[in-house]
Amino acid sequence: MTTPPAGSTATSTVTLIETRSIDYVPDDERHGKVGHQGPFWFVGNFQPFTLALGFVGPSLGLSLGWTIVAGLAGIAFGTLFMAFHATQGPVLGLPQMIQSRAQFGYRGVLLALVGTLFTFVGFNVVDVVIIKSGLQSIFGWNPAVVAVVITVIAALVAIFGHDLLHRTFRLLFWISLPLWIILTCGVLFGAVTGTADHTGGFSFVAFLVQFSVAASYNITYAPYVSDYSRYLPRDTKPAAIISSVFLGAAASPAWLIPLGAWMATYLGATDALAGISESGNDALPVLGYVLAVVSALVLVATMGLNAYSGMLTVVTAIDSIRPVSPTRRLRVVTIASLAVIWLALGLLLTNATTALNTTLLIMLYLLVPWTAVNLTDYFFVRRGHYAIADLFTPKGIYGAWSWRGVTAFLAGVLAQLPFMVLPFFVGPAAAAMGEVDIAFVVGLLVSGVVYVALTRSLDLSQERAMIESHPELADPASSADIAETVAREEQ
Repeated sequence: MTTPPAGSTATSTVTLIETRSIDYVPDDERHGKVGHQGPFWFVGNFQPFTLALGFVGPSLGLSLGWTIVAGLAGIAFGTLFMAFHATQGPVLGLPQMIQSRAQFGYRGVLLALVGTLFTFVGFNVVDVVIIKSGLQSIFGWNPAVVAVVITVIAALVAIFGHDLLHRTFRLLFWISLPLWIILTCGVLFGAVTGTADHTGGFSFVAFLVQFSVAASYNITYAPYVSDYSRYLPRDTKPAAIISSVFLGAAASPAWLIPLGAWMATYLGATDALAGISESGNDALPVLGYVLAVVSALVLVATMGLNAYSGMLTVVTAIDSIRPVSPTRRLRVVTIASLAVIWLALGLLLTNATTALNTTLLIMLYLLVPWTAVNLTDYFFVRRGHYAIADLFTPKGIYGAWSWRGVTAFLAGVLAQLPFMVLPFFVGPAAAAMGEVDIAFVVGLLVSGVVYVALTRSLDLSQERAMIESHPELADPASSADIAETVAREEQ
């Protein structure tokens, strides 16, 4: 190999950029602690986007209490799927969507990649809207300039990659935590006050919308959670990483969604950063301004997270059409291209709440069938046994197109259509139920059941025998001719 290991120390700026992208991480490059996963995902959700989730229920007339119940239930539901995906990183040493080739095929995974790329770009578009609008209303800063600056910062963090993202999130954890504690205490002990003009009531439709938006929030992390656990040692205990990711990713929304719901209910807040600034200054002079800036920085770091995984998705898609070398140059060009796209869209949009609701629901509809197929395959069908080297060739045991995974995915998407509720489309079944949205539940069940049924004819004993007779398939790092096995040349 011509590059230094991912964790090595280098003197030049170029060599500080992570060397790995869609390729396998061998055991001698594994580093990190499972205990870091909790704070990492805690900070990933410890930002204005999460607070804005609490605005959804009150905006639809739901009371504070019911908004909190729906939000917490949704977060718990969605985080469960996300946390189970995290176990795949240490076992396989691969980005999430490369592993999905086992279910969809070397080229068939392109179908799932459409949904994941929409997720990464969609998140960053909404993040740009939240930050530019919030900082303009608080400080009067030029929204276009803000959008450009935060896009450049997020792109640079993503370019340097995995280790810088982890270090950045740990630093922001310790900076953010005391500020949010002070603000929360101010709300609980009456330093922050508001009126009761927006108390609302109960609506089953509004309850389900709040539940769905909260559930989709962490389900949409599923396609990239193992991107950030793939450097952990192979012997990492599944229970340890599941609990660490679940607690971290669920704890911060469980904190901020109720706080956001309170701001929407009693302050009439519709802008997350403005609400943070107003209530923070009431709790302690200048706290609101400091917390608004820090919260914006956390959101920018999260944009880097989305850009990094977006890069992995695009490179996987390109590689699925024509094999490529995952070079640093390809990383930079891909991230820069994604940045131009999300910046352009973010400058065009102005209503963050509407964009948030619609984007999260579309993400949910696209990703639920994928997560059902992926988790069913990993835990119930192949049970974690994969020929890793064969994930990098269309001529391997997984083939170019896996009709079972593709069929189950499409079945789940189609099954959701009658139950979808979007501003521009309401399915007939949802309309008959008073626009109650249960599409994601239907998608989960249909895709999971269809995949299990179709894989009953799959000869897994033959797959496992092949892996056991050729150890280099399960661990390409042990193979002397790795370059020929996966057709890669690491730059």
